[in-house]
Amino acid sequence: MKKWPLEQTYTHHKIMPLILFLACFLYFGLAWAEEPPGKFAVRGAETTLVDKVYRLNTRLSYQLGPEALGALQKGIPLTFTLNIEVLRQREYLWAEKIASIEQGYQLSYHALTQQYLVKNLNTGVFTTFPTLKAALDSLSVIENFPLLDAQLLLPDERYFARLRTYLNLEALPVPIRVLAYISPGWRLGSEWYIWPLVP
Repeated sequence: MKKWPLEQTYTHHKIMPLILFLACFLYFGLAWAEEPPGKFAVRGAETTLVDKVYRLNTRLSYQLGPEALGALQKGIPLTFTLNIEVLRQREYLWAEKIASIEQGYQLSYHALTQQYLVKNLNTGVFTTFPTLKAALDSLSVIENFPLLDAQLLLPDERYFARLRTYLNLEALPVPIRVLAYISPGWRLGSEWYIWPLVP
């Protein structure tokens, strides 16, 4: 059955967004389909009590997958988020959350200077690095991070802390974010790492 011009135009407008979406998917995804995925992990964490404040020391591991790495090289910033929680252990109930802290870092690449830039999103401090490895190594070490005032904890109670890190997809530009949600290679995050909070 022959279509009228109006019908053809309507069908064309419905198909074009799909073609653009598939083109973006091919551009950012299939080019790296054969490469291994990335991985985030918490290698270790501990807290020390200094001047009545618990301070966090942790070692992380960041391996970017080909999708995230390709986007970074094209000038798209990546945001790394740390979730840190302190909980009180209870005998017959779920653990009670005492404190929750979110720490963010933004990693970007400047093609003109060929430098990698790490920004602490909580303090606004910038640091530049000559290589991606140096930037990721910097992100992987956190020392003396002020976690919690010891006076907030009750005596004779048991507490523990947990930490995870992940690539924050919400911080991506909208067109890339849509692709990231449907691509397993973008879902980079560690498991929760748990340790006791001791004086």
